[in-house]
Amino acid sequence: QVQLVESGGGLVQVGGSLRLSCAPSGRTFSWYAMGWFRQAPGKEREFVATIKRTTGSTAYADSVKGRFTLSRDNAKNTVYLQMNSLKPEGTAVYYCAAAPTPAYASSISDFTQASRYDYWGQGTQVTVSS
Repeated sequence: QVQLVESGGGLVQVGGSLRLSCAPSGRTFSWYAMGWFRQAPGKEREFVATIKRTTGSTAYADSVKGRFTLSRDNAKNTVYLQMNSLKPEGTAVYYCAAAPTPAYASSISDFTQASRYDYWGQGTQVTVSS
């Protein structure tokens, strides 16, 4: 069974920064794309960012472009979501998700959809205080 282990959430003031990490544990799993989604209280889960393992290609939600950076360290099989200039609307539970190799050619933009991911972490709380 594949488990995704997230870390790095916490409380930060408006304009501050946090870095989230996510790594698979359990059986060996070579993910194709790793994404982050978030869910604020009373709202639906939404896409934040995703990265392709092989090329490092990324895609971001418009709401975080220019402030969040997603990177990967393949040697550690870990992805990092660097979040800068955090806003109060960034308060949410952040979920890491992993997608296996697709059956057909896909672009990174395809992985903005939650349905493309087979494995999900438990979530880590990020609270941005004003």
